[in-house]
Parts: sequence; C-alpha cells; structure tokens
Amino acid sequence: LALSIFPIWLGLLQVSAKMAASVQPACLDLHFSGKHPPLLKHNAIFVRCVSSPNVIPEADSISGPPDQRKVVRIAWEKLVRWSRSWRAKAKTDVLERTRKVVVLGGGSFGTAMAAHLARRKEGLEVNMLVRDSFVCQSINDNHHNCKYFPEHKLPENVIATTDAKAALLDADYCLHAVPVQFSSLFLEGIADYVDPGLPFISLSKGLELNTLRMMSQIIPTALQNPRQPFVALSGPSFALELMNNLPTAMVVASKDKKLANAVQQLLASSYLRINTSSDVTGVEIAGALKNVLAIAAGIVDGMNLGNNSMAALVSQGCSEIRWLATKMGAKPTTITGLSGTGDIMLTCFVNLSRNRTVGVRLGSGETLDDILTSMNQVAEGVATAGAVIALAQKYNVKLPVLTAVAKIIDNELTPTKAVLELMNLPQVD
Repeated sequence: LALSIFPIWLGLLQVSAKMAASVQPACLDLHFSGKHPPLLKHNAIFVRCVSSPNVIPEADSISGPPDQRKVVRIAWEKLVRWSRSWRAKAKTDVLERTRKVVVLGGGSFGTAMAAHLARRKEGLEVNMLVRDSFVCQSINDNHHNCKYFPEHKLPENVIATTDAKAALLDADYCLHAVPVQFSSLFLEGIADYVDPGLPFISLSKGLELNTLRMMSQIIPTALQNPRQPFVALSGPSFALELMNNLPTAMVVASKDKKLANAVQQLLASSYLRINTSSDVTGVEIAGALKNVLAIAAGIVDGMNLGNNSMAALVSQGCSEIRWLATKMGAKPTTITGLSGTGDIMLTCFVNLSRNRTVGVRLGSGETLDDILTSMNQVAEGVATAGAVIALAQKYNVKLPVLTAVAKIIDNELTPTKAVLELMNLPQVD
C-alpha cells in the first residue's frame, strides 16, 4: 500500500512545485499522518518542496518532528549508558599480569601489532623475532622498521632480536605473523624454545599449499604439541591504519572461551575493537579465501570492466566462500560477519590490499613473475588459490570465480577468456 501511494505523492509534489515556481518563490509543506503499514515506522511524514534555491527549509522540518528527534536522542543515550556500564565492569587483569609478548616475524602486520601492544602498557616488553639483521638493528637503534614503516617511530619497549631462544624466554603470549607457506619450517626450527602452555595468536591468513592445512592445524603439528593454546586473529585491518591508530575492529576465535576473552582483554583499546568467536574454522577459512577473491576483484579493476562487473563478481565470490566454508563446518553468521564479509569488503575494494594489487596488475597485462619479483611483501592469495581448488574438489563444491583465479595464476587462462567463460556459465546455486 505504501509503495502504491508513493507515485501519487510524487505527482502532487511535481504539480505543486511547477505552480509555485510560476508565481513566486514558495515553499510547500505536505503532511501525511495517520496509520501506516509496518514499512513506514513513524506516525507522520513531513515532505517539504522548495520552488526556489533561495528559500531554505527550516531545520526542524528537515530533521523531523520533535517527538521523533526525542526518540532518537533517548535511544542513543541508552546505548551510551549501556556501553559505559559494560566498560566499567570489563576486566583488565590480563594486561596488568602480562609482562612479555613475543611477535614472530618482522613484516608490516607483525610490526603494527607489536607497536599496538607496546602502546597498551608502558612496562610491557614486546620482543620481535626477525630474520633480517638490518631490520633488527634499525628497530633497536632508531625505533623504526626501515623496510616496512620507515616513517613511523616504534615505542621504545619494542625490542628486536634474531635469537629465538631469547625472544621466547618467559613470554606470556606469542603473536605468529610468519606467512603461512613458510610457517611449518619456521616453527619446527624454534619448537625447542616454545613453552607447551604458551598461547599462540595467529595473524597469518591462508592455506598451506600441499597439505591444505590452516594455521590452527599447522602450529600444533609443527610444535609437536596438539594441546598448544591457539587463537586466530582476523578481520578487516590494514597494518598502516593500525600504525596510525585509526579505528579498527577485529575478531579473535578460539575453542577455549576463556583464552579468547583473555586475548580480547590483551588487545582491545580505544581504537581497536575486539570481538570473540568460537568458530575457528569460519574465521580462518574466510581469512584465507578472501585473499583469492581480492585477486579476482583486482583483475576486474585492471581490465576496466566497471562497477557493475565488480559488484557481480564480489557477490558471487562471497557466495562461493560461504558454500565451501559451511561445508567445512563454519557458521554462516561468521562468513557474513566482521571476519568474513567485513574482511572481503576491505581486501577487494581498497588499494592498500596486496592481493588486490596483484589482480590489478594481472588484469593490466603484467606477468605474475614480474609482479611477484617487484613486491617486498607476500600476497597470500597467490599460493592459496591452488589450495582452495583442491579443497573445493574434496568437499564437492563448485567455485567458478575462485577456480578462474587459480587458472589465471597458473597461466592456463587469460583474464579476458576467464570473463567470457564466467559470463556464460549456468547459474550455480
């Protein structure tokens, strides 16, 4: 009913506007009141038609009636009171008890998280285990990661070392920021220095190419400890924006609820919101697959196929990720949430994404070898693409977009032919 009345309203507005414009600059108020269908949630609607740009409607008539503004104000005040009450009860003992945190890896995201933790508590010792002695010296002498953040000064309680034993000694938490494809070998090399009860917080996103394993499987296997405490940290987050203290929201996922809550306390701050989840599989698989989809999104952009194509591709890719993830045991709400759709949106649409950049350059005609040679960071989606297809075959799921990306990366399909094939595929439900 409401939709059928709208054309009548618009017709009245057009006629009234023409009449008013032909005489004198005027302002016409239309007030519709009475009972409305559920679609229209307010008891009254005010529409103001202005026939002259010189006539400015009063603020009250634009923002709505006083009763409506009062409802909005009260609703907001309730939210603020609830939030403040919750924060007042929130525990802070985890951060107070924590004396040392180790970050494995000296890349951009590991550095950003090291800086974030160091700012959380002045007396907290944050050790970064890096392999590059030049980067190590730069962090310790100048408080800069000369390779990834030469313009950002790191807190003085961030200390770099190339000595695994020293870095891991007496650590309360360990943040793993080594790329997935190198993690097994790296962890096997330091396993002797890892305490069996040391919680590992994985920042790495991807699938191991030959084994199809996620980090929740790689870490305990490499350390030869199936009970190694594990948490996955994921969500829409660029390292540069974390370094600049811009508002960010992420998810920590663990089968151990107490551990997830503890890591939430450790990491959450005024500019980093941390949600908790028990769906480790969903958080990890979404974080891995979105990198492959981001390459596809970049290819569309590099080929200048337009916004319609981009929207169609990303929505199809989201469906494919949901199909595979739920077959693997993930919760659908995880895939549509912050660590799923949220991360997909950021990685597919923003130029800071490494995987999207690879796609843009592929779509522009560059070869994969040239692209990877020129990059100083790892684009996990390149290695993950092949593993995704193997998983799809294992779980009997059709993934047209993600499969096309894998074929392009293997140089068995050109971006142009991939587009033609995808456009002519039958509908996949």
